[in-house]
Amino acid sequence: MPESKISPSSPKSPLNSRTRPWPLLPLLLPAILLPVVAAIVVYQLDSFDAAPMPLHELSVPFEPPLLHNDHMLQGAEFLGAGKLPGPEDFAYDSRSQVIYTGTVDGWIKLVWVNDSGSDTVVEDWVNTGGRPLGLTLGLNQEVIVADAYKGLLKISRDGAIEVLADEAEAMKFKLTDGVDVAKDGTVYFTDASYKYNLHEFFQDIMEGRPRGRLIRFDPISKRADVLLTDLYFANGIAVSPHQDCVIFCETPMRRCRKYYIEGHKKGHVEKFIDNLPGMPDNIKYDGDGHYWIALPTGNTMFWDIAMRYPMVRKAAAMVDRWVGWIGRIKSEKNGGLLVVDINGKPVAHYRDVELTMVTSGFKLKNHLYIGSFILPYIIRVDLDQHPAGHSQ
Repeated sequence: MPESKISPSSPKSPLNSRTRPWPLLPLLLPAILLPVVAAIVVYQLDSFDAAPMPLHELSVPFEPPLLHNDHMLQGAEFLGAGKLPGPEDFAYDSRSQVIYTGTVDGWIKLVWVNDSGSDTVVEDWVNTGGRPLGLTLGLNQEVIVADAYKGLLKISRDGAIEVLADEAEAMKFKLTDGVDVAKDGTVYFTDASYKYNLHEFFQDIMEGRPRGRLIRFDPISKRADVLLTDLYFANGIAVSPHQDCVIFCETPMRRCRKYYIEGHKKGHVEKFIDNLPGMPDNIKYDGDGHYWIALPTGNTMFWDIAMRYPMVRKAAAMVDRWVGWIGRIKSEKNGGLLVVDINGKPVAHYRDVELTMVTSGFKLKNHLYIGSFILPYIIRVDLDQHPAGHSQ
């Protein structure tokens, strides 16, 4: 039987034009290349200039604590649900047993909580007209507020607002962030960026330039003086129990440092803790030998790559301007709080894979109260029932 032959024009031929890919290439190439070329052109023309980060300064590896609670949302309570949009930070008044917290709508809220967590009462107190971030109590139980837009505020017991400072050394505050008060009444606070406001905070972090400041306000002279400049998004701050230094956090650098305000080291800066397992926000001293550092997100592949490569941060900043940062929250996991001792040694880590944008936490009796920039409630964890245990 003669061997059958299939001609190139036969429908069964593998060379038939209907199965050959190259006739479609002229149509597919523009569809593929044009978006790529357009993206490259837009990237090159965009004026945003991301700078290299000084990651070489983070030379000491992080020493994980032995105690962990990696599922802290299990058994957690949600206080004031729907009445507390974005409770960023807290100030607790032990006399009246009320928690002050600032929310995204500009209100300072009063929160009364009983031991059982039921019947939590939330009351509007004062609206700053801005966005209250850091909060602390003054010497006379007045509330001192770092308002992102209004500056450093003092709110009296009867609710009268006084602007203590909105500039230092002839430079306006752009993003007043963290605040604490020393026992002599001196106020220490941070201006996270002198270029970008709160709505643009992601741009500041992605640009990778040190535009933050540590500032002191003297209640006697009514003067605000800059103590440190060139900080990378200066965030939370806490006066040490010995009143000899302040601990402040630099968010994108994943570190907290100490600035000495008294003693022979006065004016010097030292490392407190480096290479944190997330980006720090507020830091609180609990009166019992420990600082609680809020971590909005744990370390992720995106943040690790972005911090190393300016081109990645530039691309992310461009997307942020088009889409907005809120769309990235789902990828930011393992938020929580790191507990360190008075010398910065890690003691315990509370976190949850589903938790994000944790901005503050403080310990009251046997409970941990947790604030967030975006969640509509306060998270409370009973530390007796859900303690941090030894790592496996």
